[in-house]
Amino acid sequence: MALISPDAAGGAEQVLGMLDRALTRAGHHSVVVAAEGSVVAGTLVEVRRREAANSYADWAEAHDAQRAAVARALASHPVDVLHFHGFDFLNYLPDTDLPTLVTLHLPPGWYPPEVFALRRRNLQLHCVSRSQHRACPAGAPLGPDIENGIPLERFAVEVPRGDHAVALGRICPEKGFDRALEAAHHAGCGLRLAGRVFPYDAHLEYFRQAIAPRLDEQRRYVGPIGPERKARLLAAARCLLVPSLAPETSSLVAMEALAAGTPVIAFRTGALPEIVEHGVTGFVVEDVASMADAIGEVGNLDPAACRRAARARFSMSRMTGRYLARYRELAAA
Repeated sequence: MALISPDAAGGAEQVLGMLDRALTRAGHHSVVVAAEGSVVAGTLVEVRRREAANSYADWAEAHDAQRAAVARALASHPVDVLHFHGFDFLNYLPDTDLPTLVTLHLPPGWYPPEVFALRRRNLQLHCVSRSQHRACPAGAPLGPDIENGIPLERFAVEVPRGDHAVALGRICPEKGFDRALEAAHHAGCGLRLAGRVFPYDAHLEYFRQAIAPRLDEQRRYVGPIGPERKARLLAAARCLLVPSLAPETSSLVAMEALAAGTPVIAFRTGALPEIVEHGVTGFVVEDVASMADAIGEVGNLDPAACRRAARARFSMSRMTGRYLARYRELAAA
């Protein structure tokens, strides 16, 4: 069970936190089921925090605890609408007539097929991008897509612009950060890699085998960072590299970079071409070699165009406003 706070690293956790704060500001009662120690604006129903689940028994225990916490929340508070964000929500989805939304934060192929075969009159799945929607099976119970957003003002910082690139996110194989390091090396560009290595065997091995050997004086791993340091790191960078190998459904960090006036160079996968306007707010590239070439071209792009795109498309208020309107529609129906 993930920790929810204004400093949360994961995309789903950040979106949940933004919705919790928006509901509370609008005068509604928000009830959040999340890990103990979470910081929420509404009411927290706690679940014991776990760093990682590495076995079937670990997952089964976690799902039992989550199911019990959801039941406590429903028994203790008047609830109009349920909203789930976890990829494993089927394991703790209650049997209820309450209107239920599920935001799909991951590629559709990563969910069990049963998710898309759900036929509850009161349940809808919501995608966060057009590419994710297109990848869902025909007949899935999809509601309208709601694109993610970010707190734009957090990234409106003024710091001297450096000549290094930056890459941010979970350090794991599908994020492809070894390729960002290779591209920066080929371009003769420095790189700051920031993010957490979670204690999964595959993630630890990836860092040892693929990341550590590619680090040097110019290309450094700076570890996990908080929101203020992230904003400064993005604003000071020549560009953000997003070398993901996964079909990304969204990219909050790409949106954050654009809000800071920093162009984005991303692989052509998932929703990344929807976020990056090629030749205007960054470059969409095919491989390490073209990423290295693009690093040399980003100086020709206008930081103001990046900020304008972020304001027009990726504001937190736009996202939360659409969700709150959806809540009202479902509660009224």
